[in-house]
Amino acid sequence: NTYFDGYAKSVSALNDTGPFDVLPRHKNFLSLLNPCDLIIRSVDEQKMRISRGVLLVRNNEVTVFLDV
Repeated sequence: NTYFDGYAKSVSALNDTGPFDVLPRHKNFLSLLNPCDLIIRSVDEQKMRISRGVLLVRNNEVTVFLDV
């Protein structure tokens, strides 16, 4: 399932080192996600409670795989 597909100003989540934000033009990045509110800021703000996941930033795109 796809929960969001579009432009985002930022994506916020939590990993083992703490909370972090992904902003436009972020370096390529891969992280395991801890249980948290995944926050996507675009025109409005969407919050999704997740139990675990993997976040991938590549070529200025963010992909989050949930419950893996």
